This record gives sequence, C-alpha cells and structure tokens, in this order.
Amino acid sequence: MSEHESREPQLDKTYVPANIEDKWYQRWKAEGLFHMEPEQGRPNYCITIPPPNITGSLHMGHALNNSILDTLTRWHRMRGFTTLCLPGTDHAGIATQNMVEKSLATQNTDRHSLGRERFIEKCWEWREQYGKRIYFQFEKLGCSYDWDRVRFTMDESYVSAIHEQFKNWFHRGLIYRGTRVVNWDVKFQSAISDIEVVTQERKSSLYHFRYPMADASGYITIATTRPETMLGDAAVAANPDDDRYQSLFGATLRLPLTNRTIPLIADNYARPEFGSGAVKVTPAHDLNDFECGLRHNLPQIVVIGKDGRMTDAAGPDFVGLDRFEARKKVVAEMDKLGLLEKIEDYTIQTPVSDRSGEVVEPLLSEQWFVDMKPLARPAIEAVEKGLITFHPERYQAIYLRWMNNIRDWCISRQLWWGHRIPVWWTDVPGNTVELAAEEGPRAYGARRYTYAASREEAQIKLGTTDCWQDEDVLDTWFSSALWPHATLGWPKNTDDLLAFYPTDLLSTAQEILYLWVARMVMTGLDFVHRPAAITDDKDGLLLEDGITRAIIPFRDVYVHATVLDAKGERMSKSKGNGIDPIDLIDRHGADATRLSLLQQAGKNQDIRFSEQRTDIAGNFCTKLWNASRFVMMNLDDSTTGVLPQIEALTSADKWILHRLNETIDQVNTFLATYDMDDAVRAAQTFFWNDYCDWYVEIAKVSIRGTDSSRNTNTRNVLSFVLETTLRLLHPMIPFITEEIWQYLPHEPAPSISVAPYPTTNLSLHNAAAAGVMEIVIDAVRAIRNLRASLSIPPSLRVEGLAKAEKEQTHTALAEASNIVRELARLSEFSVEHGQQTGKWVAAPIAGGEVRIEIGAALDIPRELERVDKELAVVEKQLTRSRGMLSNEQFLARASAEVVDKERAAFADWQEKHARLAEHRKLLAGG
Repeated sequence: MSEHESREPQLDKTYVPANIEDKWYQRWKAEGLFHMEPEQGRPNYCITIPPPNITGSLHMGHALNNSILDTLTRWHRMRGFTTLCLPGTDHAGIATQNMVEKSLATQNTDRHSLGRERFIEKCWEWREQYGKRIYFQFEKLGCSYDWDRVRFTMDESYVSAIHEQFKNWFHRGLIYRGTRVVNWDVKFQSAISDIEVVTQERKSSLYHFRYPMADASGYITIATTRPETMLGDAAVAANPDDDRYQSLFGATLRLPLTNRTIPLIADNYARPEFGSGAVKVTPAHDLNDFECGLRHNLPQIVVIGKDGRMTDAAGPDFVGLDRFEARKKVVAEMDKLGLLEKIEDYTIQTPVSDRSGEVVEPLLSEQWFVDMKPLARPAIEAVEKGLITFHPERYQAIYLRWMNNIRDWCISRQLWWGHRIPVWWTDVPGNTVELAAEEGPRAYGARRYTYAASREEAQIKLGTTDCWQDEDVLDTWFSSALWPHATLGWPKNTDDLLAFYPTDLLSTAQEILYLWVARMVMTGLDFVHRPAAITDDKDGLLLEDGITRAIIPFRDVYVHATVLDAKGERMSKSKGNGIDPIDLIDRHGADATRLSLLQQAGKNQDIRFSEQRTDIAGNFCTKLWNASRFVMMNLDDSTTGVLPQIEALTSADKWILHRLNETIDQVNTFLATYDMDDAVRAAQTFFWNDYCDWYVEIAKVSIRGTDSSRNTNTRNVLSFVLETTLRLLHPMIPFITEEIWQYLPHEPAPSISVAPYPTTNLSLHNAAAAGVMEIVIDAVRAIRNLRASLSIPPSLRVEGLAKAEKEQTHTALAEASNIVRELARLSEFSVEHGQQTGKWVAAPIAGGEVRIEIGAALDIPRELERVDKELAVVEKQLTRSRGMLSNEQFLARASAEVVDKERAAFADWQEKHARLAEHRKLLAGG
C-alpha cells in the first residue's frame, strides 16, 4: 500500500444491530467495565435505579427512564467519575401475589389450600423463574449497571434494614395501630396504596335525595353518586358562611331507610356553590368525610364490609346485598317514599384497583399507620433550602404542597407475600408501657403487642410463649422508601454508603412523586446521619445538636416525561396500543430505540411515541455507520487522527473543528441540566448537517487534490472529528459507537466507554473560519436552489460566478472556488466584477450574489411553455377553491372537516403557484 493509498474499512458493509450489540455487552461485562471501586481523589457518581417489579417486563416508561439513567452514567464514567449505577428489583407485594394466585388457579388450587408458608415458597419460585428476566432486558437496552451490586427488596440484608426502620419508628411512637379510611380492594381483601388505584372516567348518575327535618318542618336536599353509603351517614354538613342554613345549624334530620336521626353541622368541607350546598357525611366510607367526622366527633358506621357486601349496620332490608345491588334498592326505596328529587346523568372519576380491576371501596379499617408530620418537616426544609433540586422545577411546588398537607400513611396490607409486620401479639395479661416510652409491650384493648425481630425476642418481651405475629405485611412502598441507603449497605456504615451516599440522581415518573420520592427523602433524612465536620453543608440538614447532619438521599430529582401513544393516550395491553421495547430492539436495535426516546425526552411535554420514531432514529444510526465506512475508506496508513498545527489547516478544517467545539459545549451543558432531547439534537445536527453534508463533501474535494500535505491534514481532521463525535454520542448510543470507534485511530483504552468524554478546547474556537464557511455554504445552497428551481439535472454542469460586494465575501469565495465548483456541480466558478455574456440567473447571498449561466442548460422557450401550461392548471384550481371558500352556503352546510380540507388544498395550490411563478421569472430573466 502506498503512503496515501486508501484502505478498505473493516466495518461490515451493512449496519446490522444484532451483529454487534450482544457481542459488545458481553465483552463489557466480562472486562468488568461497569464495576468500579471508590478511589481517593476521584469524584463519585451514583444512581440507584428505580427497582422494577419482579412481575414486570420492560415497558416504554422503563425504556425511557433507563436510557436516561444509562446515558448519564456513561457520561460521568467517561468524564473520570467513579460511577455506580446500582440495579435491583422490588418484590411488589400485591402484584406478585396476584400473578402467583392466577398461576395457582390454572392448577385448580389457591393460596388458602396451600397455606401461608407453602404459598410464600411459591412466590419465591416465581421470583427465581421470572423475576430476573428484566435484568436481561436491561442488558438488551445497553444499560451499564453494576451487576456485582444487584439488590432485591427481600434479600437478607435488605430485610435487616426494614427491621431497623420499623423498630426505630415503632419505639419513637411514629408507628401506631388505628382505624382510618383506606383504599380497599374487595377482591384481594386488602388495603392498597394510591399508586395501585387508577382513575377511570365513567358515566354514572347523580342522585338528589331529600332528608326530612326531624320536626317535619321541611327537608334538605343532598346529592350523591353512591346512594348505598347513605345508610352509614352520620350527619349533613353545610358551610358555616352559607346563609341558607344559618338558622338550621344544630337541627336534627331523619335519615331515611333507617331508624336514626343525624345532625346538621357547620363545616368548611361543604361548598355553597355545589348543588344545595349541603353534603351527606359518611365517616366510614369517604376519607374527607372521615376527617370531617373526627372534627365533629361523629360515629363511624361501617355499612359496606370487606367483601363489598352490606353489613348488619345497613339494616335488615339491605344486609348481605352486593354494594351495587344495594345502590339500586336504596334508589327504588327512596323513590317509593317520595324522597328522590331527581337523577342526573353524571360523569365521575371512578377509583379502580390496578391489580384486580374492582372499583375501590373507601373503607374504615383497622390498620397500622405512620405519623408522617414529624418526618415531613425536615423533608420540606431540605427542599426549601435547595439541597434537593427538582427538574423540571415545577415539580418542587407539587412536592411541597403534598408534604405540607400530608396525611398519616397506612403501611399494612392484608397479603401474604411481602415483609411481614414485625409485631407480636398476646392475650396474656402483663406489664405494658406508654406508646413511645421504651421497648416494652404496649396495650391495644385487652391485648398486648411489641416489636420483635423473632419469636424468641417476642416471647422474652411479652413474657409468654403464647404469642403470634401480626398477619399483615408491610406496604411495598415501606421497603422501597429505604432504597437509596439500604441498597448501599445501611444500617451498616459500609464503604459504599460512605462513598456514594447521598446519591446524585433519582429519575422517575411523576405519578410516584409522593408515594416514593417524598418517602425516600423522609427516610433518608431520618436515618442517615453523619458528623457535620466531615460532611458538606449541601449534603443535608444540621441537627439540633449542632454536630450531626441528616443526609439527603439524592441531590437531583428528574421527573421524566410520560410515554403515550401517537394519539396522546396512555399505552396499555388492554387498549392494544402498547409497544414492547424489546420488540423494538429486535427490529431496530437498542441504539435506535434509545435514541428515539431520548430525542423526545423534553421537560415540558409528554412523549407521543410511534414506531416511526424508531425508524427515523435507525436512519441516523445507518447514516453514522455508512459515513464512518466512507471516512475509513479514505484514511491511509499515515492517518494518526492527531490534529496538525492549526496554521496548516484550511478554513473548512478550522470551521468543522470550531463547530465540533461548539457542539461539545452544548452537549455537556444540556446533559448537566437534564435536557436530554437538546443534547441529542445538538450532537445529531452537528454530525448529519455539518460533518456529513458539508465537511465530508468538502474533504472529498481536498483528498482528490494534488497537495499531499493537505491530503494528510484532511484525513487526520476527518478521523479526529469522527472519533471525537463517536465519544460524544457514546452515552446515548453505546453499541454502534463502540463498534466503529474500535477501527479508528484513538488514544489507548480498552473501550470507548472508558475513553475520555470530549471537553471544550478554546484553541479550536475560530469565529473567522466560521464566518468564511458561512459564506461558502450560503453560496453553494443558493446555487443548488437555483438549479432545483430551474430543473437543471445534477449531471449537467453549468458555469457559475459570484458578484462580491464585500471584501470578506470576495476572499472567502475566491479561496474556496474549487469547493463551490464541485459541491454546486459547476463546470467552473469564479469571483468577478465585470459583465457577463449569455443567459444568467442570480440569487442573493450575504455580501453579494451568485449566478449561473443557463443558456446551454435549458431549452428556455420550451420550458416556458411547459410552465405556462402548469400555471394555467393551478390557476383554475385556485379559482375553484377560492369560490368554494367564499360561498357562505358551503361554509354553513359542509362539515368542519370538509371545510378544513378545502382550506388546506387552497393553501397548497397557492404555494405551488408561487413556486411556478418564481421559476418563470427566472426563465424570463427577472
């Protein structure tokens, strides 16, 4: 091979993602590139990923979030940070139990037949069989997670953390047994969390009932969407400022269908503008009513049982009926009594269990709760002081609003799979202590109870062997709330906890801002304390002792967009609009899948996703592959990829380096502020527009030249810019960049993933070269547009020239005349001041104009004849369309869709007419 002979690239001719992705992931894992230990003097960066359920498979929300997390992890790793992106899964109590119970049903058995111990064994078997499949899916996506540090919310050390959390709160009196209204799933016979409740808009009815005054002086009308609950009403409330009821407060009403009377009370809960201004109050079956009932010491009458059927308290005519059957009967009976005023069609937001599909019943239930207000105060303070930053910023206000109005947390679930509540009970009398006094037993009615980590501990504390453990399990979010610090080793003071906590980022969906994010902030500040002398004041809050700091769990909270379908609807299997990201990866590759999501990961809107987006992203990957092959074919053995002296470079060389430098600055800035879409857009725009469309084409001209030193310089710049761009893109599209990078000259490194990330180089800033190339590009574009408007085929070369009014324009185009000639497909190009003979057409550019000679290129009379015929057709259509749109009868009678279609057609004809008229003007010489 001669000194400047090009070489055949080693890249495959065709880009096939499947040929490279699995290969590189296994090599990265084998070489341990994702596992790093803290080093003295090296900054740390840590993310503990939101743990997916063991029942789940990757959905588009997972794909988006984990593409973001991996992009940021790879970015920091290449910048020299010791990175830890810690993966894991959640045991997902109700979801897993549901899946296992469905599996048992296919075997004609159920959990009650198996018993608790055997059923839990089945759940562990499920976890072993299915729970780890999502790890494989993360690998398919390219996530560079530390697989040596995988955690599960029910592994042994995590259970120890749960016990430490529960014991601490229990002994401080924050955990208590009480009765409150909870979300109740009548199928699972369990309380469920807010995140397990989905709201569906359903058509229903609003029933207006009359409640007679006890003294028969009249009645008060109330409206309800749940007539069956009236049997448990304890009062009617009106706003204290409502003039209609000022003289009636304290009066008594007769509750229809029962033998009870109820008071009319004054409470701000009632809204005067809604209906009659009076509302029924059912403390046992509505959370707001429950709070109102506490304020007025109202009785809590449970008329709907845990099975969704009416209880004895509902009365003999209704007991045993299903709640919806009871609804019909209540309405019928009220109608018979003449107390049904009217029924209106009404659309209601219906709470439905995400797991069972049953309508959720707000139900008064005896449960375990956590007193949240003492925990919320420091979590509010940490955010208000700026220790935790929300991205986008608007979510901070949402977080603070919820925290300032926080309610106690129901942490018990009537399930078998999960962390069993470590409380032990006995009916044997004995000594008890006050609620938050010490670790001894406490009284609850006639029974005693205590926290204990084991039966042996319980027996010692309770002073008897006749004891049993509480049947309930903890809410899944109780264990998830410890995720950042428990996964790093807490309650032990491990090296990982010291090095990586507080973590740097929590990226999550907006719907779990309260249920998970807020609770992690509370538990982190409550449990992880360090000496203030060895911590940064940005890491936490100084406690009252003045020497200890409560540490935040993460510094940034990034709330990512929600992935919707192309119509803006939530994706779901039942709707048939769900997209499986693994299917996308199989069809388009992981890089295209990641890129299509990151391209849309803006802060201000949800993502409307369609597979066409992945097609487009795949086109970019193909462009990257093909352009890289071309560059490699034009490199030779003298190509080092090292930049020559700047003085030896052409304006085009200096310009592409200048643009590369600008792009590096933009991408780093955007990644630092979580503007993922802007970062991707900046990198893509540079590579496709600046590098491929312009510099590579200019380089072809230089390489074909006879100046050997310039040829070598061009090859080195081509290689340098491509190699740098690959490193710039690697965090976003890791597989293809690794494959290409391995074949280019580069600094020694086992993988691009640990090569240095590009940073801004001030020596490459060159505004002058940028100005020159702006003129050159402007001239080429103008000539290309002239050719296109005149329908001059690319194969036909015509003469061109520039008329320069400014010296800068003259100098730039004169220096780059051969580039303009080749890129604009001209026979010759010069910068002149005199007059020209022949048929020329011109187009303005900054500081002058460009011209091309078309006399020999076109049969102008024939082309004018063709254009005139086409103009006549277009003008006829414009006349027709204009007439329709000015016809009032058409506008009044036609559907909006038809009118809009006609307006769009008229706009299209106008645009076509303008193009043809401009073309004719050029042909006719202006």
